[in-house]
Amino acid sequence: MRLPFKPTAVVFDMDGLLFDTEALYQATAAMAAAEQGRDFPDALFLRLIGEPWPANRALLIREWGSAAEVDRLHDDWMRHFDALAGERLTLKPGVAELLDTLDTLGLPRAIATSSAHAEVVRNLAMHGLTGRFDAVVARGDYARAKPAPDPYLMAAERLGMAPGACLALEDSHVGVRAAAASGMATVMVPDILPPTDEICALCVAVAADLHAVRGAILAVRGDPVDAG
Repeated sequence: MRLPFKPTAVVFDMDGLLFDTEALYQATAAMAAAEQGRDFPDALFLRLIGEPWPANRALLIREWGSAAEVDRLHDDWMRHFDALAGERLTLKPGVAELLDTLDTLGLPRAIATSSAHAEVVRNLAMHGLTGRFDAVVARGDYARAKPAPDPYLMAAERLGMAPGACLALEDSHVGVRAAAASGMATVMVPDILPPTDEICALCVAVAADLHAVRGAILAVRGDPVDAG
């Protein structure tokens, strides 16, 4: 993959991009649903990826049942997730190496996520990444959630960078739409959802993993690809 310019900052999504959370969310959703004597279809879960909880709650109420049932599902879902996260939540391939390279190159970086700040703090601490990001933009920090560009625009503002000078990294369709709408050069690193023609058209590249992103950043700067 090739980047169209040398980015001056990098903005990361979190779930499914930095941490292998989506597969764990899917498994624990099925566990919570089973406690209500129901299935949680894969097709339904795929519709939730990248969306903030208020939007997903509304979708589940339409598809699942009453607000009370959905809220109970959510409570059970998060209980199972929190219980398993400590032993099963892993970093996605290339995270540590990419962050080390950004340190070496002196490139600032931020997180722009639909998750809550408490979840960001927990996940970063769990993997020794506290302090590795210059800014964190999470649920509650912006007026409009993804696919609106607000989280990415705020991340650029907090980094003191023009959005058009930043590289955005996303795994979900909703996130790609948000990042592209902000004016950032967007790379999709697919997790559960494969890219569609629409999503590919919004990206400057689709990367196999963050190792490939690291190589592209080094290549566009003219640095050895095995540096850092």
